[in-house]
Parts: sequence; C-alpha cells; structure tokens
Amino acid sequence: MKLFPIHITNFKIDGGAMFGVVPKVMWQVKYHADENNLCNWALRSLLIDTGSRVILIDNGYGDKQDEKYFKHVYLNGGDGLDGALKKHGYSFNDVTDVILTHLHADHCGGGVKYNSDKTGYELTFKNAKYWVSKPHWDWAMNPNKQEGAAFLKENLIPMQESGKLKFIEKNTELYPDINLRLYNGHTVGQIIPFINTGSKTYVFVADLIPSTAHIPLVWNMAYDVHPMVTLKEKEDFLNEAADNNYTLIFQHDLYNECCTVHKTEKGVRVKETFPLI
Repeated sequence: MKLFPIHITNFKIDGGAMFGVVPKVMWQVKYHADENNLCNWALRSLLIDTGSRVILIDNGYGDKQDEKYFKHVYLNGGDGLDGALKKHGYSFNDVTDVILTHLHADHCGGGVKYNSDKTGYELTFKNAKYWVSKPHWDWAMNPNKQEGAAFLKENLIPMQESGKLKFIEKNTELYPDINLRLYNGHTVGQIIPFINTGSKTYVFVADLIPSTAHIPLVWNMAYDVHPMVTLKEKEDFLNEAADNNYTLIFQHDLYNECCTVHKTEKGVRVKETFPLI
C-alpha cells in the first residue's frame, strides 16, 4: 500500500474562526496571522494506492465558483489537484474511489467540474465511486444556518445525479485495511479514515484536528457545530492515537504534514512531526 500527500493549494481564513475561544495572544504564538488576522492553511488531500484501488480522500475547492467567491479565501501555492496527482504518477481517470470526509466546499468542490461547454456539470473522476456518510448527506441536504453557505448545490447535486454516489451508514471497513469512522462534532457524520499498512496505522484527521496547533483539547474551531462533542471525540481519539502510536495526517496544517502524539502531564501532545514521504 502506498500513500501520497496531494497538496492542492493553500488558503487564508480568519485566525479567530480557526481557534474559537482560544485568545489570539495564545494561538498566534503557534500559528502566524497576518495584519488582517488571516492565517494561511494547507488544502491537502491523501491518495492511497492499495494495488487494486486508487483512493482519493477529499479534493479541495475545485474551480467552478466565480472570482467574487474565491477572493474571500485567497488561494495561493500548491500543485493544483491535477498537478498534485500527476506529480505522483496518477491521473483523474486512475482514481477508483473518492472518500469525502464531509461536504464543506473546501473538501468536496474538486469532485465536480464544468462540462466542456460550461452548460452543466460532470464528475471530475469519471471512473470513481464517491463515498459520503449517509448521516452527513442528510445533514447537508437540510443545512443549518451556520453551515448553509458551505454546502453548495453545484458540488452536491451532480454527484447524486451521476449514479456514482455511495453511502456508508456507520463505522465500516470500506476495503481491507481501510476503516472509516464517523465523528459528529465538527459536522454531523464526518468521515475519518484509518489506514493500516501493516507496520503503521495512519489517520487522515480532516477537520477533527485541522493542525498540530489544534491538538490541545480546547483548541477547536468556531466552525464546529457541536463543540462539546468535538472535545470528547478528540479526547478519545488522541488517547487512542497515543496508545497505538498512530501517525496523524493533517489536511490543513501549512507547516506539518504528519505527527505522532504521546501522553504528558498536560494531556496528549505532539511527539514528533515529519513529512508523509
């Protein structure tokens, strides 16, 4: 089994939104903000080649929205979705499965693109099944006021109409050594993939833990719809990760792709950081 980081782009959003109740005087020591209070974050996906399946976890914003939309997220750097796949020797047509951790625009927008004459939409990965949790799909189809702007119909409905959309209902082994668990703090039914390579277990932590700076239990995003659930889910997960020496793969940490964690007197903390490959 081979794992590759897919560094699509970086984007900027408000530091206060990313760190919730944590005061800026504390979080800015760990994560830099510019003069407009914006922090730069990675938009990183993960490619898994099992030998029989080529699985992409999340796929970024895509490019369907207009300039007005993207001027609020300040896209910068990265290899692009196509470029990042090609960097590791893969194309859109090689992907057999797309696992969407959740349906916020920065995680799923790249899975749908304009057709050739821009009269409609088509799937970016035409040979792939698109996997979403059923609880999350139902949640996204009836969005709450906090998340509503993050669920874009042009990202979701084409998947549904394609016939390629597949649901998981609960924690499940999707393929051998690839287990999907559902978490409900950031949004209802977020999928967190656990990948066992034999010698290691890797966990793509998505928006459960966006960066190493979010590992302390109360360092959570203002975007989380159920913050107390996030806190409990993180506590349970981080203790498990420390006990089992999991490697955490970060979707949004600009500075660190991966880390391991260990237990300290202050709680679970970063043990060491390193690139995936």
